Amino acid sequence: MRLIHRTRRDWAADLGFFLFAACFAAVSSQSVPVAEDLSPVWRAADQVVGGLGCAAVLLRRRWPVPLAVALLLAGTLAHYLTGPALVAVFTVAATRPWRVTGWVAALAFAPLPAFLWRLPEVPEDRAGSGLTYFALIAGAIGWGLFRRSRQQLIDSLRERAELAEADAELRAERARREAREEIAREMHDVLGHRLSLLSVHAGALEFNTGAPRAEVARAAGVIRDSAHLALRDLREVVGVLRGATEDERPQPELADLARLVAEARAAGARIELTGPPDGPAPPPVVGRTAYRIVQEALTNARKHAPGAAVAVRVTGSPADRLAVEVHNALPPGPAPGTTGRSKGGGQGLIGLAERARLAGGELKAGPADGRFRVIAWLPWPAADTASAAGNT
Repeated sequence: MRLIHRTRRDWAADLGFFLFAACFAAVSSQSVPVAEDLSPVWRAADQVVGGLGCAAVLLRRRWPVPLAVALLLAGTLAHYLTGPALVAVFTVAATRPWRVTGWVAALAFAPLPAFLWRLPEVPEDRAGSGLTYFALIAGAIGWGLFRRSRQQLIDSLRERAELAEADAELRAERARREAREEIAREMHDVLGHRLSLLSVHAGALEFNTGAPRAEVARAAGVIRDSAHLALRDLREVVGVLRGATEDERPQPELADLARLVAEARAAGARIELTGPPDGPAPPPVVGRTAYRIVQEALTNARKHAPGAAVAVRVTGSPADRLAVEVHNALPPGPAPGTTGRSKGGGQGLIGLAERARLAGGELKAGPADGRFRVIAWLPWPAADTASAAGNT
């Protein structure tokens, strides 16, 4: 036998339906006309059957169709089963397919033609009770069908939301994979030339063992310089994702933030800049990453909240970390990057998070306290540590 797990909400609903059936039976006992010649034994049996019908309402989830059929058939003889029958018919309409609901409805309305045929001969009070009964049955079936349609709509919307969330996760994973592939292409393009020079000069030294000392020294210098440049390029490629159009341009640093903000202000943006801190500049990779984060955050603010004031705050110190925060008031509608249907789908924020991670830091972005915030923390090693790393 299949067990049905009921939540507190289910138990509360079942208790409510039980009370409804019991109250309906109590009210109908005072309003439904009963034959005056009905024996006390039959009257007592009628009341007992009505009580059992109310208790049977608690079985509506396990056996809705058999319960509805039994109550409808027994209701032709018992006077107090109308309330339980209404609950049972409603449950069938709300939980069972259209065909099953149609058969139960046909059974419920089967006596209607005969009742209407004999209506002129039926006393007025009994005619009113009969018409009320069929109207209540129709209302219970209609309410059940409405509840089922509403639940199907909710389930459909929930399924669509889950599919949209899964699609957003797939798109985010694809964006991260594309970022890593771009790193691999960048490493191949940048390092291929340097390493090929290393290979050529090292092979020449191995082949020409009797070369003059000056030529050997020159080749060794080329190998040393190529190795140093390759190591520097490797750090920059791993540290930052650069577009193909940026290869020949000077890379921005933290000190260029003021120029970036000035250009945005000249275009009409309202930006409040705090920082960068005075003193020594952070390593180029860190400064460039901070610059790109602010640049992308300003672009997002311009795209999703045009005209909104933007606050940019850059703080930190050597041997600690560099903190970058950009926030603006949330526009009406979904926040940028929080739904797969927003402009750009949040791919820029995903790229920023990957960029910050490759620089050794972390980035968080999202709505908070009525504002959209982009916050990044980047490592800022001490000056001597950074210098030693640069000479490695």
